[in-house]
Amino acid sequence: MSSCLLCGESVNGRLGWRPFFLLEAPPSICEACRRQFEPIIGERCRACSRPLAALDPAFIREDRCLDCCRWEEDSFYKGVLAGNYSLYTYNEAMKDFIARFKYRGDYILAQVFAGEIKKAAKQLPHDVAVAIPLSQERLMERGFNQAEALAQAAGLDIEDVLQRVHGEKQSKKSRSERLEAANVFGVKEKSSICHKKVLIIDDIYTTGSTLRQAAYLLKQAGAAEVRALTLARGQGT
Repeated sequence: MSSCLLCGESVNGRLGWRPFFLLEAPPSICEACRRQFEPIIGERCRACSRPLAALDPAFIREDRCLDCCRWEEDSFYKGVLAGNYSLYTYNEAMKDFIARFKYRGDYILAQVFAGEIKKAAKQLPHDVAVAIPLSQERLMERGFNQAEALAQAAGLDIEDVLQRVHGEKQSKKSRSERLEAANVFGVKEKSSICHKKVLIIDDIYTTGSTLRQAAYLLKQAGAAEVRALTLARGQGT
């Protein structure tokens, strides 16, 4: 009998025969904890996974939220991100989970949603998976990269392509040059993504700026398509 990784209570032992014959991993959290998370179901924005039922119809254009439409109206970021697929809403249970996992360094929690991330990744067309990187400072502070931990727990092979960079501010540049200069990422290995479909893994989609910055550089480096898979869809616009 295993214990729930979140509350420590015993995980329901009535597993049946599926884990034995199908080589499924036993549940890592109990049903009571599992029920606190809110899967995204029903209609969602085709571009970012925001649940459309929660939006005023004035903020929806066909099957996209207004925020994603605005991203696509930006000539710099138009078409860089084929889409983001999020598994859960960023409710209170998910906030607590992320805080414990990401900021308090509870690495083992990467196992909680491993099966769901693995299943979702199989359904999203990609040749290469890439985790959003942390700066060296954040990596030393937290002890691990949460996006990479989620991907590895799900059994995904991650290509070490992106890195965090810190560019100095520059004036007298065009808008596109300023946007590119402000990008917090750099590409350190281009050959593994050239002409390939890339899947970015991250924990939360909030405003979409982080993923689009990364996607922009990956496309510039030769990626044929870039999409993202995130654990949660935040409330940012």
